[in-house]
Amino acid sequence: MINGYIALTKPRIISLLLITALGGLFLASGGFPDPITTVVVLVGGTLAAGGANAINHFLDRDIDVKMSRTSQRPLVSGQVSPIPALIFGILLNVVAFAILWQMANLISASLALIATLFYVFVYTIGLKRTTPQNIVIGGAAGSIPPMVGWAAVTGNILDPSPFLLFAIIFFWTPPHFWALSLILKDDYEEAGIPMLPVVAGVQSTKKQIFAYTWILLVLMVATVLLAPGLGLIFGITSISLTFIFIGYTLRLLKQDGIGLAKATYLFSLAYLALLFIAVIIEGIL
Repeated sequence: MINGYIALTKPRIISLLLITALGGLFLASGGFPDPITTVVVLVGGTLAAGGANAINHFLDRDIDVKMSRTSQRPLVSGQVSPIPALIFGILLNVVAFAILWQMANLISASLALIATLFYVFVYTIGLKRTTPQNIVIGGAAGSIPPMVGWAAVTGNILDPSPFLLFAIIFFWTPPHFWALSLILKDDYEEAGIPMLPVVAGVQSTKKQIFAYTWILLVLMVATVLLAPGLGLIFGITSISLTFIFIGYTLRLLKQDGIGLAKATYLFSLAYLALLFIAVIIEGIL
């Protein structure tokens, strides 16, 4: 049963979110952040994201049973009952809010809560089953962690840096998720989820993925120019990685079928992690 509750939080997804939160922490600190603040953000962020994911399991249990990728999730397999899963998710967010508020500040706590509310009500309930642009808008929820880290250090978000970090994740999310959705197209179609490959087709989706990587390139240049504290290391790293990302998506676009979708998806994960590791290094230096 304990394993079931852990699975509800989607630990692998949380790990990437924490790297982005650390980016905000280090950049705002201009060096190594206060250890207590760092622990508070990591613990609070883990609980908030885990709680949001648990609530998502509760809301999506009817479609999870129809998809091979999700057919063994705790609520589908019977490891955890629906109402306890919902309560668990809500409690995790209450505890996360309290920890961030009392040990960091109200702004960071509120941002973490906003991310959960957006993920649950805007993405999962409002968009996921109704529009192929679900992940474009819904991706805002996963873009908030670096802002939480920034706010925990500074007590505000009155700087272009946290918004630029937000934008990086926001515009990274569609090509990342659409690459995955190419692989899972049949699953989404079976579950009645209007993901872009289901509605617009494979080739159109590949064109959208390619286009978004160019938006990322423009965004990287803008970030280097506008974000105080991000300079040569981030600039070289981010622009080089984005050109590699463009190369992956160009090969995906030109090749028939979806044979390169998995490689593109996996690179997109490494891409975001490496970008925010560069942010952390810039913060230290």
